[in-house]
Amino acid sequence: MAGHTENEITIAAPLDLVWDMTNDLERWPQLFSEYASCEVLARDGDTVTFRLTMFPDENGKVWSWVSERVADRDKRVVRARRVETGPFAHMNIVWEYEETPAGTRMHWTQDFAMKPGAPVDDAGMTEIINRNSPIQLALIRDRVEQAAGEQRTASTTPA
Repeated sequence: MAGHTENEITIAAPLDLVWDMTNDLERWPQLFSEYASCEVLARDGDTVTFRLTMFPDENGKVWSWVSERVADRDKRVVRARRVETGPFAHMNIVWEYEETPAGTRMHWTQDFAMKPGAPVDDAGMTEIINRNSPIQLALIRDRVEQAAGEQRTASTTPA
């Protein structure tokens, strides 16, 4: 049995700002609370290969892996997969963006399977992802909405 999660949030900000901020990988450590660093390893058109490194966990272990993201701005979707899978047999993530009257809806779908002997099984990882994703989505929402507010203020302030 493989793992599958879906989490989403609506951000009161224009699609372009949400897209730009959430696809600026070098700034992910300022957008997410769990990443200590994000190093872009290669860019080829809309495909980016990068290394994410997390802050140490409660046991002092630092998790790091390489992923690949392909962004399709026209379709408002990003597809990502882990290249270095670590404890995962596979991990695929789809980010979907949709303009709504309330702002921009961002939807994450994660499909994965854990390797035998991984620290947790598929059900355990599903629980971890479903506990952590709403926290990270709320942080992203707050930080993007703050940036949107600053843009609005800057555009209405006389020079």
